[in-house]
Amino acid sequence: MDESVPVTRTVDHGTAKLMPDIDRARAWLLTVDGAPQSYVDLDEPAHLEFEYTRRFAHLIDSIAPERTPIEVLHLGGGALTLPRYTAATRPGSRQQVVEWDRGLLALVRECLPLPADAGIEVHAADAREWIAAAPTHSTDLIIADVFGGSRVPGHLTSVEYARAVSRVLRPGGVYAANLADSAPFAFLGRQLATFGTVFDQLAVIAEPAVLRGRRFGNVLLLASEAPLDIAALARRTAADPFPARVEHGSGLARLIGAAEPVRDHDAQPSPQPPDGAFGIG
Repeated sequence: MDESVPVTRTVDHGTAKLMPDIDRARAWLLTVDGAPQSYVDLDEPAHLEFEYTRRFAHLIDSIAPERTPIEVLHLGGGALTLPRYTAATRPGSRQQVVEWDRGLLALVRECLPLPADAGIEVHAADAREWIAAAPTHSTDLIIADVFGGSRVPGHLTSVEYARAVSRVLRPGGVYAANLADSAPFAFLGRQLATFGTVFDQLAVIAEPAVLRGRRFGNVLLLASEAPLDIAALARRTAADPFPARVEHGSGLARLIGAAEPVRDHDAQPSPQPPDGAFGIG
């Protein structure tokens, strides 16, 4: 493909566009219906442009030393930014990627191919159905970055889903989800209450302005049965070019408030972002 020309294609759930980065050779921004989905540098897969992907990477770095292989299940694929990062920094890792948009997968495979030895298997499937069928205690880390348009699907927000996630994780494994919300954090509060019914350890990572309720934005929810390395996460996220804050323990009480856990029968997608929240010019 011509690496200086944007690619636009109708996929299963919208219109996808790959736009080259004029400042970095072989680097691309993926959008779907105008909303940024992924940024990937094929020559430097450890280069992460989006703030929230850097925070996922900080989590990976805190649970597995560099060049130590891990097993990761990615729910949501996009341009496979985090699978590429993990393969580059921890060679030999075994990774499964589940993406529901077959057309998007075809576009990424054609235009942004994976290295043959990456150890990444990509599957076209629904994330909840894949979790339900996955072997017990089969992975170290589950990364959920699933959006239908710009909203997290409701069927990935319930206690029943959290229990299924817990079954698939190995002892000490970690679940990490990219969510989006703003004050008064009705959605985030219910997600914390939901995962708190299943997991003993919870934390969130977000930009301070988001946690203070000043704007809508991404929030990473972390859940585990084992203690999270909060100190390492706090150091890494605070030192990032886009600093973030880690909230955990009693610090989560304000976010949870009186929120009730979500059940399958009343699950709803995450709130609709305000106009321009994740758009590009």
